[in-house]
Amino acid sequence: MRWNEGFTLTELLVAIVISGIVMTSIYSAYYSQQKSFIAQEQVVAMQQNLRAGMDLLEREIRMAGYDPAGTSDAGIAPGADSAIINITEDLDGDGLTSGSNEDITYSLYDSGSDGDTDLGRDTGGGNQLLAENIDALNFVYLDENGTPLATPVATPGNIRSIQIAIVARTGRRDPGYTNNKTYQNFQGTTIYTAPGDNFRRKLLMAEIQCRNLGF
Repeated sequence: MRWNEGFTLTELLVAIVISGIVMTSIYSAYYSQQKSFIAQEQVVAMQQNLRAGMDLLEREIRMAGYDPAGTSDAGIAPGADSAIINITEDLDGDGLTSGSNEDITYSLYDSGSDGDTDLGRDTGGGNQLLAENIDALNFVYLDENGTPLATPVATPGNIRSIQIAIVARTGRRDPGYTNNKTYQNFQGTTIYTAPGDNFRRKLLMAEIQCRNLGF
């Protein structure tokens, strides 16, 4: 009979240790890739959410003051400030701004009372959710020379263009990330300072020429 030797206890322990190291490395790589995937997924969702809100804002603000009949007094309504805007337009040409989507207000509100702010669009029946998880909404109103108006509430008729800045955040925290950034508008004014939390954020800005104003 041939004598077949098995593994010694030392060899078995060494094999277990090596296997453990390999498995730990594989799991660490998988966990890291999973975290990266989730973070990127959240960032993509945030960017899509932000761009969708900005796109509608741009299109409707660009139409502010549309008044084919010349009798509706459409434009930027009194009450415009750095965090809210009310625009009017006569889309159906009836000389009034009381039709559907002719009197629109954009502002931040807490949709669902979940403790964070969202971008709302109000056409007279209350805010409708446009974009979630919006930390800051900022408007700067410019005159015909591109100079910021100090009191747009008192002088809405002098507005010719509007700078918009929106700060959005991801819907979920990233435990490996700390946000202490400050976010500024075109004028260099800080509109939001992250509180050192774990949310990733994105700032999107645009300047809109209100082509129907000033006629």
